Amino acid sequence: MAIIASTLERIKCNSDPLAFLGGAQRVNQCFAAVGHVWRNRLLDPANTMALFILQMLHGNTAISHLRLLYKIGCAVASYCAARARLPVAGVAALVEGLSGDGRGGIDNASIWLGRRVVMVDATTAAAPDRPQLQKIWPQPSAQKKGCGFPVVKLLALMDLASGMIRQLTMMSLHDHEMSQLAGPHRALARGDVLLGDRAFCSFGHLVLLAAAAVDAVFRMHQRQIVDFTPQRACRGKSTKKNYRRGVPTSRFVRKLGSEDQIVQWTRPDNQPVWMSDAQFAAQPGWLYVRELRYRITAKGMRTREVTIATTLLDPLRYPKREIARLYNLRWEIETNFRHLKTTMGMEHLKCQSPDGLMKELMVFTLVYNLIRTAMTQAAARQGIADANRISFIDVARWLRCVLVATAGAAMPQLIVNPLRPGRYHPRAKKRRMKEYDLMNKPRREYLEPSANNGVNG
Repeated sequence: MAIIASTLERIKCNSDPLAFLGGAQRVNQCFAAVGHVWRNRLLDPANTMALFILQMLHGNTAISHLRLLYKIGCAVASYCAARARLPVAGVAALVEGLSGDGRGGIDNASIWLGRRVVMVDATTAAAPDRPQLQKIWPQPSAQKKGCGFPVVKLLALMDLASGMIRQLTMMSLHDHEMSQLAGPHRALARGDVLLGDRAFCSFGHLVLLAAAAVDAVFRMHQRQIVDFTPQRACRGKSTKKNYRRGVPTSRFVRKLGSEDQIVQWTRPDNQPVWMSDAQFAAQPGWLYVRELRYRITAKGMRTREVTIATTLLDPLRYPKREIARLYNLRWEIETNFRHLKTTMGMEHLKCQSPDGLMKELMVFTLVYNLIRTAMTQAAARQGIADANRISFIDVARWLRCVLVATAGAAMPQLIVNPLRPGRYHPRAKKRRMKEYDLMNKPRREYLEPSANNGVNG
């Protein structure tokens, strides 16, 4: 999703948390459109959403902090009850109805070779340890009961140029990303390029994207055998009689350059568990795929060799070096996840009901896209080609001030992060953790008397 860029101007004039959503009346209309009815009270849907947005913008701060941030003063219990009354459909309609197509504020210089690039990847967020949440989003199976937290798996679709979230899908930790592709595929447009890691690289997925006129750039799956020898043999259909270890199943078609070739992938006999019978039956018997490999010599990089599978077959329009450069930009989605989870505080969610958790994630998405919109406008105003260089946390701090100010404030010169190519830091922590044991049994068992510990009276 991507919030319409022009709405940011309203914030500077009104200094109202709901200004970029069209005002309180517009917000109430969105909830009324989904059949929500409420009494004439202080915490109507508009004021509740205003507090909700400020809470997420301040790093999912404590509810008791909200009375110091906004003109609406209310008890903690009243705000919790008002937030629980908000229907999930109303919050979703508010977020999606005020979202654009992701192209606003993006100039041609930010588009890769004339194509818009969308990144896809999954991340996780921990939820409070409540039975109703454990039932829907269970904790990791390796953790003992009572010692872990429910984990929500999130499949995100992000625009490479602006960093905005176009689609966010919730799933269980034990669900594979490929089983939840219906939502992300609906958010893609003809001509887009989908950029992802090896989890999304399969024959069935490439066929579905090709049918939607969407090209793919994925890292090759680790089980796929790739051989760049011209006219090499292929294994064909895999059976026990003709099985040959180390021989690729793809058929060589044409050599494009050093470790760059076009091959023909054939449809596997086994139907993927995430694919419906109709989709599997409609698949063609084969698909042309471009395979290429490049090496990384940068210091500190864990991976030294990367093999790519893509449907961008034209070597003149899409040279190998450009595809390699594009895949290296896939790391931007990891940086965006860090902004969401660490800077904004989404790593540990607070709502204790399934509906509340979904609304919390939707408002996080709304506020994150607002920050990204401000970054895009700040980059255009300050003459920065790449909006990702604008400091995310500096924009968040500015929005925190301007949304609760008594008078509108113009956008200042925001911090621009310098270009630091080749910089790396080892994955090691300097600050030590405290020497407490990790919990390996439910907390209530620590309070029970035993031979090793007593209970204070």
